[in-house]
Amino acid sequence: MRRYTSPDEDSARWRDFAFRPGDIVVSTRSKSGTTWVQMICLLLVFGTPELPDRLSALSPWLDWLVRPREDVVAQLEAQTHRRVIKTHTPLDGVPLDDRATYVVVGRHPLDVAVSLYHHSDNIDRRRMAELVGQPESPRRPRPPLHEWLLGFVDWDGDPRASLDTLPGAMLHLSDAWARRHHANIVLVHYDDLVTDLDGAMRRLAEVLGVTVDEERWPALVHAATFDAMRDRAGASVPAGLGVLKDPAAFFRRGVSGDGPALLRADELAHYDDRVAGMAPADMLAWLHRNGKG
Repeated sequence: MRRYTSPDEDSARWRDFAFRPGDIVVSTRSKSGTTWVQMICLLLVFGTPELPDRLSALSPWLDWLVRPREDVVAQLEAQTHRRVIKTHTPLDGVPLDDRATYVVVGRHPLDVAVSLYHHSDNIDRRRMAELVGQPESPRRPRPPLHEWLLGFVDWDGDPRASLDTLPGAMLHLSDAWARRHHANIVLVHYDDLVTDLDGAMRRLAEVLGVTVDEERWPALVHAATFDAMRDRAGASVPAGLGVLKDPAAFFRRGVSGDGPALLRADELAHYDDRVAGMAPADMLAWLHRNGKG
């Protein structure tokens, strides 16, 4: 099992994790629909839009260094419902257990990049450093979004050391794509959540073996809409403890196409050239189906 670390994450916290039959692991890159799919899974598990607790309490983030591992594990062990566990770690960095289902979400990397850019402004860096016990790193001025996005496309470091990059996104999805024929691994496209939330939820319910009363179904779909989650931002955001300056700003737009729309035709062609060497062609066709690139 490969180990991934960042200033606030450590995938080694998965080692010796005691799985249960029916566990659901949501494994995505940052800003790719993690919280959205966590919410959908919880709504399916509980069968009601009135969840018994905050999303972060019902579906904790095991890798996150903000909370001691023993506290997160104790919280999960105390749960009597079907568990939904969050991770931003690729599947080669978490234990693959036949009793669990692994849900991996793909989103156009240029849209991910735009969301990352805006999300960065909403993080209280001083509070984050305090929670992980590290000194606050000085933040360098960032260029305007278009220039920053071009840098995102051209970044060429080690993806395993920096997953929130274009190579990192391709690594995460390529690993899941290679495992997609496994019965307990399912890929979800972010655009399906945007364009056909009802259908995407029904497909996920089928994979998870969840049956929901049809009379309750419309209320569940409504509770999973982007607007409904934003309206309940205090209960829906994945990070509490003062990490976010504005919880509602976490749910910024929830659309597709912002990233590609910012680039000229020649810049998009350059993006295509870059990703062509990072992932198999069939995965790229799946990933880019509703956007340029």
